[in-house]
Amino acid sequence: MITDIVIDPEFESKIPPLTEEELQQLEANILEDGKVLYPLIVWNGILVDGHNRYRIAERYPHIKYETYEKKFDDRYAVIAWICRNQLGRRNLTYEQKKYLIGKQYESEKATHGGDRVTEHDQDGRFTASSQNGNLRSKEKTCERIARENGVSKNTVIRAEHFSRAVDIADDIVPGIRREILSGSLKPTEKDLSAIAIASPEERPELIEQIRNPKPRSTSHSAEIKKIETISEDMLQAKGDGGVEAMICELKDALDLLILRWTMCFDDYSQYLSDAQCVANVLELIHNGLEYFKKTEGGLINNG
Repeated sequence: MITDIVIDPEFESKIPPLTEEELQQLEANILEDGKVLYPLIVWNGILVDGHNRYRIAERYPHIKYETYEKKFDDRYAVIAWICRNQLGRRNLTYEQKKYLIGKQYESEKATHGGDRVTEHDQDGRFTASSQNGNLRSKEKTCERIARENGVSKNTVIRAEHFSRAVDIADDIVPGIRREILSGSLKPTEKDLSAIAIASPEERPELIEQIRNPKPRSTSHSAEIKKIETISEDMLQAKGDGGVEAMICELKDALDLLILRWTMCFDDYSQYLSDAQCVANVLELIHNGLEYFKKTEGGLINNG
């Protein structure tokens, strides 16, 4: 048992927090067992996995725990592992999954090469800005992560933009990341994109608008219109738009539909044995199929 375990703020920030009920249940289980059953994962004395268990053990000196030293090449590999581990371990909100996918992609790009920068900021966060982060294999990093999570590579790329904007917002207003990832605060992608591309001086005001939205009065309409225009430009496909941009938008919308349905089936799997629930789901599927058939027919007739 290591008595001087180090808590790294960046590592911990990648682990979605337990709900109050989940935390109380975990504490009750540990106290009942008299020890932490699963080893805490550490890397060079830094805690990688098991933050909640460790903090509970700290409060009760009689509780024993074990550690397992895991080898990683660097910090980027640690973060990528944390994200993969969390994505495969627990029920997560849509925002948490999107954030973890984005951070996994960012970290794997950094750990596998490119213009890697190894400096860290005062909170221990890496500041890599690699633009050439694909693995030297037939399958690109974003494609593999997309396959592992059942989404498209464009969704992975957009998730990275999302996670970066969330981190920027949390730098300015500590704690807002938790609100966004828990779903208690629901900024749009446009809101977050505007924050990511805004100057440091402009960001606090944009975040305040997210936390305390005001009615769109005449005095604010021009400013809000400017923010929306910037956001829309950023979300547009590169090039001259047209057919390529349209297909990209439709593909992203379809990916989001598939991801949300998959998450619902995973999160509410216990209700799929209920006959009425299944009937309602089938009705929704039928309505969706009818829409796509109607759309397909229109496209064929116009072709």
